[in-house]
Amino acid sequence: MRVLAALAFVLISSTAFAATSERFGRGGWYKYFQPEIERANASGELFRIRGHCQSNCTLFLGLRNVCVERSATLLFHAGHDRQRNIHAGSTQRMLSAYNAKLRKYVLDNHYMDTLEFHAVPGSMIIDRFGYRECPRL
Repeated sequence: MRVLAALAFVLISSTAFAATSERFGRGGWYKYFQPEIERANASGELFRIRGHCQSNCTLFLGLRNVCVERSATLLFHAGHDRQRNIHAGSTQRMLSAYNAKLRKYVLDNHYMDTLEFHAVPGSMIIDRFGYRECPRL
């Protein structure tokens, strides 16, 4: 029985079964992201940031078992309310999901001061800011 449980764990945690950011790539309201963040953190499964990942999609950088594909593009901007007014609490929520190096970079470069998108390639997220690169499929 333990062997079966161990095999199931390996299969579930393998890259073939990893959850991805793809359906969240265009961003959206926080309430749509929070359930997936909680699910991914509770399961501990590998979560791949891939492709286009803007706005609240970047919250996935705060997952405990996240990886980033080199070919991904992450886009950062200030948090805002439904009327597109910059909102300090929403901005802080995003910032708190980033590691210290990335947080300093987006703040120093004023990426979180406006609603304009600022793109950072996945390769830079990995090489400069120390996020884990996703294993190749």
